[in-house]
Amino acid sequence: MERHVLESLLMGDDEASATALAALRRGAPYSVEERVQPTGVHAGVFSRRLQRMRMRGFEPPGLERAVQLVRDYNRPVRTALIDPGNRTRFTLLFLTADGSALVACASWTLPPTTRNGP
Repeated sequence: MERHVLESLLMGDDEASATALAALRRGAPYSVEERVQPTGVHAGVFSRRLQRMRMRGFEPPGLERAVQLVRDYNRPVRTALIDPGNRTRFTLLFLTADGSALVACASWTLPPTTRNGP
């Protein structure tokens, strides 16, 4: 997916979309999965990741809401990731199967213990 197309999907007024859009406009690297997965697969995977993060005392802002939006969407989705390369922030996007719309977005600062890790 071309950068300008992904940017056009991030025109929402929520903080995560604004953060993602700003990162893309600054040239942050991104990737969009070609593979489309059923809603339950993504919701399940990221629900488990959320639980593990919480067990470590970290609450990623917006991830719980994003997982719920994906569940409610109840159609196949693909993911996209934006990583500024310095491992200080993680942005996760859920897109419709054809990549024409944003289903959910979550973005959070990584805790110092996970930065520059293995």
